[in-house]
Amino acid sequence: MSFFKRLKETISTKTESVTNKFKEGLAKTRDVFVERVEDLFSRRKKIDEDFYEELEEILIGADVGVNTVLKLIDDLRSEVRKRKIENPGELQPILSEMLIALLKASEQAELKMAENGLTVILFVGVNGVGKTTTIGKMAHRLKSQGKKVLLAAGDTFRAGAIEQLEEWGRRVGVDVIKQQAGSDPAAVMYDALQAAKSRGVDVLLCDTAGRLQNKVNLMEELNKIYRVIRREVPEAPHEVLLVLDATTGQNAMTQAKLFDEKSGLTGLVLTKLDGTAKGGIVVAIRQELKLPVKFVGLGEKMDDLQPFDSDQFVHALFSKWIAESDKDQEQAES
Repeated sequence: MSFFKRLKETISTKTESVTNKFKEGLAKTRDVFVERVEDLFSRRKKIDEDFYEELEEILIGADVGVNTVLKLIDDLRSEVRKRKIENPGELQPILSEMLIALLKASEQAELKMAENGLTVILFVGVNGVGKTTTIGKMAHRLKSQGKKVLLAAGDTFRAGAIEQLEEWGRRVGVDVIKQQAGSDPAAVMYDALQAAKSRGVDVLLCDTAGRLQNKVNLMEELNKIYRVIRREVPEAPHEVLLVLDATTGQNAMTQAKLFDEKSGLTGLVLTKLDGTAKGGIVVAIRQELKLPVKFVGLGEKMDDLQPFDSDQFVHALFSKWIAESDKDQEQAES
């Protein structure tokens, strides 16, 4: 069975509404990246150095990441030699399959939840990446799964951050534990943990300050929050999720490296994927940071925060190629 047919069958077992969200959310990347690859494959009649160089440029332009691109091109060269491929069009399924393999590498999209009692999820990231919105959407998602959720307003420094989280709490129907603006974030976490325990909450979602990642005091503050959580719930936090804005491209990689050094990240949430043509950043992050992308933001609606799924991601990017592959197969069979 061809790769595209296998991928199509895998997708057919998944919810159509989710498949559509990935397709719509990745429209900008698909329009720019895939069209450029298609143009290259149809324009070039043979696979030579010029072909590889142009493909390399397209992949780097989609923010797939230089190191990852160099590895991809090397792997493609090997396949071309091994299979004696001469027509660039034959590389479409091979490139798609390689991207899935890169994204799948020990994929762990599921949130780690406590076996019993309270699950604590800590959200970190710089201002402006959509952290508070992500927490609100996550609260909605968990609540719709029947979980009792509580929010902790630990970003006590950014003007309006507490009010923004409260607004999300109202929208979703979830309580928010807060203190005055400018108060100690670790004290807010302590209050929230006590409230979560006494109310029999399933999941506590914790917002944190997002000043520039190179500020020492912010990292010390995160460490203090971490210690308070550990003291109250020894196995927590169960997840430390870094929220990144996909539209910032390679700058997101720099943020991720700095936060990972300081706060022991367990996964990433990539927001605003629908707002960029550089969706390849998902591949770069997955490969270069060895951290799972747990969720992606595919739009502005409440349910547009979706667990990351490599099959859906590649299917959404290459849906046109899949349709063409089906047509070719039908013609071959008739």
